[in-house]
Amino acid sequence: MLAINSISFSYQDTNYKSLKSISFSIEEGTSLAVIGESGCGKSTLLKLIYGLYDVDEGTIHWRNKLVTGPKFNLVPGMPSMKFLAQDFDLMPYITVTENVGKYLSNFYPEQKRARVEELLKVVEMEEFYNVKAKYLSGGQMQRVALAKVLAKEPELLLLDEPFSHIDNFRKNSLRRNIFNYLKSKNITCIIATHDVNDSLSFTDEILVMKDGKQVMKGDTFSVYNSKLNKYVASLFDDISEIEINGENRLVYPHEFEIVEKSEIEVEVNNNYFKGNHFLVEGNFRNNLIYFLSDKKLNKKQKVFLSLNSNF
Repeated sequence: MLAINSISFSYQDTNYKSLKSISFSIEEGTSLAVIGESGCGKSTLLKLIYGLYDVDEGTIHWRNKLVTGPKFNLVPGMPSMKFLAQDFDLMPYITVTENVGKYLSNFYPEQKRARVEELLKVVEMEEFYNVKAKYLSGGQMQRVALAKVLAKEPELLLLDEPFSHIDNFRKNSLRRNIFNYLKSKNITCIIATHDVNDSLSFTDEILVMKDGKQVMKGDTFSVYNSKLNKYVASLFDDISEIEINGENRLVYPHEFEIVEKSEIEVEVNNNYFKGNHFLVEGNFRNNLIYFLSDKKLNKKQKVFLSLNSNF
């Protein structure tokens, strides 16, 4: 469906490569999360796939058709794709309805209205049907922008931090609505995100990037459990680096358990309440260790840890 072959890219007036030899492919209907630290090239990659820039080297093919940028197109962007940038691109002085239905045909007003209502229900914005965009909050604008890019049902949807402005209490239900909708319509999706919940809970595959380079790509479960290196593992959770039986290991907090006695004796530094448990920071041989506890532990308290049986 989408094939990216050794693409590199640099912005004008600089020799620094923002992207360096990126190669991967994804199948139809797949959701892919692109993750990595700020400045690693996530947003740039999405813009290149959409055709907003021309690649310096390599090729991008969509359904065996070469994707080209502004050098070859009067209006940049591929017609079968939609790209949601972080600026939302809404018209402030028209209503939510008019923004969402902007590119839908007016020849069939009843179908257009039904389509807009369907999408506003998906993003939980039905009550703002006739409100002008300028009166919306940042999170509300982001939800309307999501509905707008879905209006003409793209084959490939490119989302750049699509839930960053949305309140936590609404974010989970909105993500479920959006990704369930994409699956039901077999829409391929690439999402650039910093939120571990976006990548782990809602995408089929993950592409990890660092300094404009591709670190690894695979199915979500495999990438999470690979702990390829400390950088990759730290994108998902607090990570402990510890030597066990002469071998350096990377351990997620949930992979430790508190026991009566072991070789891993930890002095507690801090507790961080997480709702149904505490994340505990401790010190082991001058290294920070992170583990979970059902109850708050006292500072300077000594506890023993072992790796749980599933590790």
